[in-house]
Amino acid sequence: MSNEDITLTAGTAELTVSPALGGRVSALRVDGRDLLRQGDRYGCFPMVPWCGRIRDGRFLDGAAVRQMPLNSPPHAIHGTARDGAWRTARTTADEAVITYDLVDPWPHPARVTQVIALTEDAVTLTAAVETYEDSFPAQIGWHPWFNRNLGGEDVQLDFTPAWQEERGDDHLPTGNRVDPKPGPWDDCFGMPDGVDVTLTWPGQLLLKVTSPEQWVVVYDEQEAAVCVEPQTGPPNGLNTLPRLVTPLEPLEATTTWSWTRL
Repeated sequence: MSNEDITLTAGTAELTVSPALGGRVSALRVDGRDLLRQGDRYGCFPMVPWCGRIRDGRFLDGAAVRQMPLNSPPHAIHGTARDGAWRTARTTADEAVITYDLVDPWPHPARVTQVIALTEDAVTLTAAVETYEDSFPAQIGWHPWFNRNLGGEDVQLDFTPAWQEERGDDHLPTGNRVDPKPGPWDDCFGMPDGVDVTLTWPGQLLLKVTSPEQWVVVYDEQEAAVCVEPQTGPPNGLNTLPRLVTPLEPLEATTTWSWTRL
């Protein structure tokens, strides 16, 4: 099938998937309001096969040291799948399944499958990385750019992490866990019972970002948008907390955004 945009609808919710633009959710509208920042770099893109920054773009892959392109010098950031064209596997009125084959510069052939499912009051994103050959470390995450303002008051963030990853001058976790500090943030937090972050646009909408994963990056240093990024490990996690994808065991992750009108 082609990689043209896909529109899903459920009640007054409408979602656009753009396979050609890195497999991202390029728009989510609820009651006509755009919840996601618009633009080719924005919406919500999948972070695969790694999340956030890899220090100096290098990671240990068994005994081999792999070098990824430094797309955020001096580091490599957010994986390769957001720069590729995904393919549409199947669609219904309220669900899309898209796939992406990992290619060079990623050293291992593998397939990423992403399922986007919309209901009247929620969207669920699910992804899996499968290999039929070598085992390798990988991560999955999502990077939504929620509009800070929907036409009323600015969004308010509420979450209770167990810890914050101490951030070094190079923007990467030092390995120390510290008590959560007040924002603004470009930081990774641990939520061992699962990610649970509430965004409230007062008088308009309450949106909960949840995931069984235990890591979330919150980025709210930009004026236009706030990012709440559930992921399977911390930044630089290919080095510090690798999760192996094997022919017998794919890496899978999911996140749900559910909303209530206020």
